Amino acid sequence: MSTPFPTTVQRDTRAWQLQVWISFGIAAGLCAVGLAWLPGTQLERVFMVMGYVFCLTAVFGLSKFVRDNAAAPAGAGDTPLWKLVVWGGFAVAMGLTGWGLLGMAISETYKAFLGVSWLYLITTAFTLAKMLRDRHEADLAEARHV
Repeated sequence: MSTPFPTTVQRDTRAWQLQVWISFGIAAGLCAVGLAWLPGTQLERVFMVMGYVFCLTAVFGLSKFVRDNAAAPAGAGDTPLWKLVVWGGFAVAMGLTGWGLLGMAISETYKAFLGVSWLYLITTAFTLAKMLRDRHEADLAEARHV
């Protein structure tokens, strides 16, 4: 009879979790400031806010899709059409937001600020999504082994 080996659940440190949340908060704050004082018409501001929100939701959807399919047994993942919807939605969100940003009649400095803060938001959102999923999976692993 074999004895069960204790399972160690790998978790992110509190310092890392705090850093991820702070970084995401800073990115969201920078985007909010840039969009709130965006020169231009009300329609342009609304378009850019919608674009940023669209990108943000697409990041979380894509993160979940990739992680779910990486963990799925061969041939058990999502359908090819859903893959097209998720990746296509992310590409459209990023493309339209970038196109809108480049096409706006605002200073190059302001475009650079909005562009960098937007990319910062996207990268921190991917990191946040991964951290949240890791924590969820660690909670599930601990619940199974208690």
